[in-house]
Amino acid sequence: MMGRVKIVAPFSRAPHGWIGAILVSTFWPLNWFLPGLRTAYLFFPLWLGYILVVDALVLGRRGTSLYTRSRTAFWALFAASAPAWWLFEVINWRTKNWEYLGGEHFSGFEYFLLSSLSFSTVMPAVFESAELVRSFRWIERLGPGPKLNPTSGVRLKLLAGGLAMLGLTMAWPEYCYPLVWGAVFLILEPLNVLLGRQNFLEWLQDGDWRPVVSLSLAALICGIFWEMWNFYSFPKWIYHTPGAEFLHIFEMPLLGYIGYLPFAWELFSLRNFLWPLAPRLRI
Repeated sequence: MMGRVKIVAPFSRAPHGWIGAILVSTFWPLNWFLPGLRTAYLFFPLWLGYILVVDALVLGRRGTSLYTRSRTAFWALFAASAPAWWLFEVINWRTKNWEYLGGEHFSGFEYFLLSSLSFSTVMPAVFESAELVRSFRWIERLGPGPKLNPTSGVRLKLLAGGLAMLGLTMAWPEYCYPLVWGAVFLILEPLNVLLGRQNFLEWLQDGDWRPVVSLSLAALICGIFWEMWNFYSFPKWIYHTPGAEFLHIFEMPLLGYIGYLPFAWELFSLRNFLWPLAPRLRI
């Protein structure tokens, strides 16, 4: 009974949870079964629904959420998300690990506008999911792990490692493309420390790996939804991952799901780097 109360309560306290549920239940089937170029227009309301539902669940479990703490900051996260994902699109011009089927039906301006609108949901979805994951007791009970002190030597090694990984990816994309998932994080994390912005090392210097776990699982959860909702979409994305083209779950090869874990860390670092006054996430 208590479990049921925790699910229902946020929807009674937060009307946006019901709005989210209506959006998901409406645009999920429309996205899968309408003919034509529907996903270009339906991706945003579908994922907005997911974000609002998860926010309401977080509110019910923790008494606070991204949306209720600051609506301005909540919507600003959408604005920060689009340029963050465009960075990976730029890198993909070199690696060519994914492509969008149906994108040729839009003008350059339409493609940019609709893509940016869709990309704006990435950060809110992952960070909302991370706050939900963190609400579970087993996360809170995780013991301390290895400590990583943010000394100048450690920061320099992280930066050098990230630059090397990105350089290898750009030089030999067919073989080194997996390195991009982690390279951006390693480059930006030391910069965020120097700039005094939220960073993982604040927790890792005390051996607290719970934010890393929460974000990693959140990105994996979102990844499953991204791939599932993409499967019957149009336009849609498909993958080209040399050496890993086997055991597909939806369009994504099984090994590709591992990339969602460091992708979460990169989103966190990008958010803090692009948004100097970003409020702290409760992960």
